[in-house]
Amino acid sequence: KCPGSRKGGRAMNKYRSPLVSRYASKEMSYNFSDKKKFTTWRKLWIYLAKAEKALGLPITDAQIAEMESHAEDIDFAMAAEEERKLRHDVMAHVHTFAHCCPTAAPIIHLGATSCYVGDNTDLIALRDGFNILLPKLARVIDRLANFAEEYADLPTLGFTHFQPAQLTTVGKRACLWLQDLVMDVRNLERARDDLRFRGVKGTTGTQASFLQLFQGDHDKVEELDKMVTEMAGFKKAYLVTGQTYSRKVDIDCMSTLASLGASVHKICTDIRLLANLKEIEEPFEKEQIGSSAMPYKRNPMRAERCCSLARHLIALMDDPLQTASVQWLERTLDDSANRRISLPESFLTADIILSTLQNITEGLVVYPKVIERHIRHELPFMATENIIMAIVKAGGNRQECHEKIRVLSQEAAAVVKQEGGDNDLLARIQRDPYFAPILGQLDALLDPKTFIGRAPQQVKTFLAEEVRPLLEPYKANMDVKVELVL
Repeated sequence: KCPGSRKGGRAMNKYRSPLVSRYASKEMSYNFSDKKKFTTWRKLWIYLAKAEKALGLPITDAQIAEMESHAEDIDFAMAAEEERKLRHDVMAHVHTFAHCCPTAAPIIHLGATSCYVGDNTDLIALRDGFNILLPKLARVIDRLANFAEEYADLPTLGFTHFQPAQLTTVGKRACLWLQDLVMDVRNLERARDDLRFRGVKGTTGTQASFLQLFQGDHDKVEELDKMVTEMAGFKKAYLVTGQTYSRKVDIDCMSTLASLGASVHKICTDIRLLANLKEIEEPFEKEQIGSSAMPYKRNPMRAERCCSLARHLIALMDDPLQTASVQWLERTLDDSANRRISLPESFLTADIILSTLQNITEGLVVYPKVIERHIRHELPFMATENIIMAIVKAGGNRQECHEKIRVLSQEAAAVVKQEGGDNDLLARIQRDPYFAPILGQLDALLDPKTFIGRAPQQVKTFLAEEVRPLLEPYKANMDVKVELVL
């Protein structure tokens, strides 16, 4: 046996999600961890006990202090054994918490249903997940904005249908990417800010158990709901729920993440296409290997990873749509297993692609000479309208000039497509006596900067008016670097 072959053997014998084991950040992994989940359950039980005590139920300070002293020390082995016996995860943790809080045991989970801890914890995780993602998205936008500003004036071939079209600039193209990401920031902020707490609603959302606890005092039940909501850091709770909060909330949250996935996929596909043209490349480490068989290759593996994971993020959108559509009456339990997978995976996947995209945008490499060469190959064709206008100004006939250029263009195109040669349209024009009156203007007529329209001005205005102001709330997190693993 190889030395150390037993080391970590148990872990290697089980499937581990690569979202966590290979890619995701520590903070997002923790956000959906068992530790975060079950300590949040305990905090929610403490919030409930505190509010019930404040509103007059016979709960003592000693009971609350006992619960607070054991909020973090969860015996996961005992909880697992309890769940094996009871087949109920919430009651397993109630028993486990009660075991280390014997004085508080009678009042833990008092009046609550399982969704009090389950759904409210999910809403906290969704809120905290957005708070993790938004600064990362802001950093990507910041890096791309710097890139767009640097290359605002650099002419490059525009493409429609992936065929050469009018010139744009490298910076203006980056602004197309930025515009989508700016929309994503607004979508994520809105989805986070629209989140409410499920609160204290009881078994079918009627608050009947709490009304009984408070002997029919509706005001106290309403105040209980409000107090717990505020303790959990929410401004509002949903006024009506079934046993669960509406699963359309999950649709709203995951749709913003799927939309982000579409943005990232488009951006990284563009980078992959430009890498093939050798105009722009993602960062490439000194010792990085592009291909095991072809040592010369510089594969855009980071952009490919983003596209790969973005597809997964987009595909996950079907889960909450299906789940919300089949929640019979006050609820069914067929949402539970699905949401354990789809909700965390959406945020973990979004987290990974943003970290990877930050790495890409911090190190994009531009090759102006290659871009210039591609422009030279196509610009003579694009300049024909300018040449026609110059001939007319010099006293020529538009239709006659159009026919001359049409014939010369076809001949030049044949050289490019059939013989594999360079575009020699300019040389053909220079040799034709018909164009003698404007030969001195050709250099000016073929200056790439005369073909980019208002692209530089658009970049400047867009960055100043829509991008930089959006980044203001995230300035404190702007200097964070990412460590790209694997």
